[in-house]
Amino acid sequence: MSSNQPPYAVPPTEFRFPALAALAGRAQLGGDREVALALYVAARLAQDCHSTSALSEASRAERASSAKTWLSTFALPVAVKPVIARLIETTSGDPAAIADDLRAVVASARAYLDIQSQVELERLAASLAAPIPPVAR
Repeated sequence: MSSNQPPYAVPPTEFRFPALAALAGRAQLGGDREVALALYVAARLAQDCHSTSALSEASRAERASSAKTWLSTFALPVAVKPVIARLIETTSGDPAAIADDLRAVVASARAYLDIQSQVELERLAASLAAPIPPVAR
């Protein structure tokens, strides 16, 4: 099978959460876009909590602290901001707790999300909540 791109071409950019990124891109400036961007950042932090991630707990804690500072500059709706902040704070810890907080974020931000974005976040929550299979030796 041959590729349509020349061997020196830069590979296309792939977003981890394409529906959420697209939602942020097409949302109007202000609250809707800020909610989508905050959720995108929180989802990326949450995804990095999988056991397959190379990030240490200390690195995740540092990233969560910086993200909370960044989040404080956003004018988010009162119903959404505290649950996103809690999710970001939780991303330095246990994946099962992150999954619970992610589900709470989806529930509180449902009015700001399209179906595809909700599905992406719910899949992430399910993957974080799934038990890690033991390693075969």
